Amino acid sequence: MSIFKLCAFADEADPMVSGQIEALHDNGIELIELRGVDGKNVTELTIDEMRALRTRLDGEGIKVWSIGSPIGKVEMDADFNKYLDLFRHTLELAKEAGAEKMRIFSFFMKPEETAGYKNEVIDRLGKLVEIAKDSGVVLCHENEKDIYGDIPERCVDIHKAIPELRAVFDPANFVQCNADTLKAWELLAPYIDYIHMKDADASKTVVPAGKGVGNVPKILENYAAIGGGVITLEPHLYEFVGLAGLEREGATSVIGNNYATKREAFDAGVNALKALI
Repeated sequence: MSIFKLCAFADEADPMVSGQIEALHDNGIELIELRGVDGKNVTELTIDEMRALRTRLDGEGIKVWSIGSPIGKVEMDADFNKYLDLFRHTLELAKEAGAEKMRIFSFFMKPEETAGYKNEVIDRLGKLVEIAKDSGVVLCHENEKDIYGDIPERCVDIHKAIPELRAVFDPANFVQCNADTLKAWELLAPYIDYIHMKDADASKTVVPAGKGVGNVPKILENYAAIGGGVITLEPHLYEFVGLAGLEREGATSVIGNNYATKREAFDAGVNALKALI
């Protein structure tokens, strides 16, 4: 039996919660990372809507493991104090959902701007962690292109400065930033909380887990060696509702789209990961 527990961004199977529940049941997955809810981003829900959603998911035997928030996917010149209102609301949603984790990012910027913004990024993330203190929700930073924490070394900057902020490790995102995933794992291992599973090939196109150059089998072996835990499947094998809103303006994700439907792509992603574990 695998030591891993599978979770998923089920909005990649269907934008509607009913279809997400069906996809999770059919694939034997009992954890969900909430991102798209009936075509809306999770941050747009009211507390009452989240309460109703949790009741619905509880009745289906599905637990909200994490909130896959877009917090931190904003330009550095945005009004951060105003942005904190969205963060506080999203944190309350996470608590209402019973989520243990919340995924965040480290702000959009150009590569040449990273050195100048280091201290401000760390200060902002530190404020988020301070607000979340005692909430019962662990904030987890995901490595992602076009943000400060895009490459392993800058992710380490963040985690050394804010050890309470944990890491979500995404192999494909490192591939797309020209980073060696095994070196990234070595550097970030002390801070890794869980994995977002997607892979990418040499052209940086997202592919099923194990079919790319992200060293996914070895990453999974390393994860098992530190006790394993939850793996959230984030297939990115088909365009899904809300994807464009997760990208920096003018940027696009390289998705293969080699499947006829969202659901077919989602199932292919699940099966590829299960074959590895």
